[in-house]
Amino acid sequence: MLGMPSILSTPATPASSPSSGDRPPLATVLVLSLVALKVGVHFLTSALTPYELHRDEFLYLGMGEHLRYWLMDFPPAIAVMARLARAVFGDTLFAVRFFPAVAGALVMWFTALITRELGGRRGAQALAMITVLLGPLFLRPSSLFHPVVFDQLWWTLGFFALVRWQGSGNPRWWLLIGVAGGLGLLTKFSIGFFAVGLSISLVISRQHRIFWTAWPWLAVGIASAIGSASLIGQIRLGFPVLLHMDELQRQQLSHVTYTGFILGQVLMLGPAMLLALGGWFYLARAAAMHSQRTVAWICLVCFLVLLLLHGKAYYLGPIYPTLIAAGAAGLSSLSRGRRLVGGILISMIFGWGMIGLPFGLPMLPPQVMAQYAAKVGMQAAVTTNQGRQLPLPQDYADMLGWRKQVAAVASVWQALPPDQRAQAMLLARNYGEAGALEFHGPEFGLPSRILLPENDLLWAPPPGNACNVVVSIGISESDLRQYFRSVKLVERFDHPWMVPEERGVPICIAESPSRSILDAWPRLRRGP
Repeated sequence: MLGMPSILSTPATPASSPSSGDRPPLATVLVLSLVALKVGVHFLTSALTPYELHRDEFLYLGMGEHLRYWLMDFPPAIAVMARLARAVFGDTLFAVRFFPAVAGALVMWFTALITRELGGRRGAQALAMITVLLGPLFLRPSSLFHPVVFDQLWWTLGFFALVRWQGSGNPRWWLLIGVAGGLGLLTKFSIGFFAVGLSISLVISRQHRIFWTAWPWLAVGIASAIGSASLIGQIRLGFPVLLHMDELQRQQLSHVTYTGFILGQVLMLGPAMLLALGGWFYLARAAAMHSQRTVAWICLVCFLVLLLLHGKAYYLGPIYPTLIAAGAAGLSSLSRGRRLVGGILISMIFGWGMIGLPFGLPMLPPQVMAQYAAKVGMQAAVTTNQGRQLPLPQDYADMLGWRKQVAAVASVWQALPPDQRAQAMLLARNYGEAGALEFHGPEFGLPSRILLPENDLLWAPPPGNACNVVVSIGISESDLRQYFRSVKLVERFDHPWMVPEERGVPICIAESPSRSILDAWPRLRRGP
């Protein structure tokens, strides 16, 4: 067709875009040293921390234990890593936290590469990496086995590929964008915000001609192929992600205000926000010669979308390694005052990082951490998803008391007559309790016969529904009496540092079912 570019043609790259030969050298020794420091800090934390596994980590370990790659409620990458880590390193805290530490180090690595691509030399690379190293926004995700740090990694990889494409003019970097998108889709559906931001940014920029070539569509194909397990699982299960989002909106996101979201960005980054904002303006204006405006627009679109959707502040976290890299590169391009501004910035970032370090690394014992949090006065850091204030950060409170809770259930279990014990089941209220029973249960002689209502993929009733006797944790007597004729409250488990919903939880014995407990699993009740 006349006037239409060939599907395999490459849009013209601005003549002022730097070639690969114009890039500063990578400060290899410095970069590798900081990456090794990052990994070492998190490995040391795993070895010395006074805290246990996190509530959510029990869920992801349970997903790995009951892995169904093509039939999961959530993207399955976290389950695959859970199974692999335990297979290689055993049931240890080091095993659970291994991959997050490595992923956090790779975020730093790509931050350095992006800084270099944008013209930042050795000092700029060091500034960007140290900012990521000390930031609580990056420290805590690298200390926990959650999808958050992997989400940060895949976004940063996607930004790196995008920066390389725009800097070199080589469209083959779109293939890596597709890989990053696919890995992100296997990890967390929030990678969709990156895709939306990229699409809108290309449409409103001079780069929109790329859509007339094969490269973006190849990237979409690669992303869809790699992330197909997430998509197929959602289709087969009737899109449970919509139910999760609705529940998240009602219970947590409804508490997020526009002001809270914006202030959350500042609290997450501290003085590093100055570097990130400078990076955005460098990409949007000063770095126009590098054709990197698309990156700036992606970040702006993602900010606006998450703001309007009342997203949690940390949802925007994946854009910041790239903006920090751009800020460091922009600072190095200043003709005057570079050292003074850089010195002030690094001093502020270092000071903020030292203050926030206990909030990023779970190292201080609970009593000391509570005293420190009260003294520092960071109320947002100890406010829960539902707006409550705790003595500890919620993540820390969610890493305490689980083993003792399982021990309490085990003492009730062991008191059952042997004939009842042989057939009895364990019943839990939430995935933290069920996952703790599954992970710590063998240590206390508990069986793997664990039930969790509302979840027929991980902890479902057995064939035949032979639930004549259960020992339950966290479920009230009145709720149990809907299914059992005989219910006995044995004790209430309490732990001073756990979150409120795990305080004073009942441990009961229920016998003689009056109706099928299968009714507690709506999806099974509906049938296939």
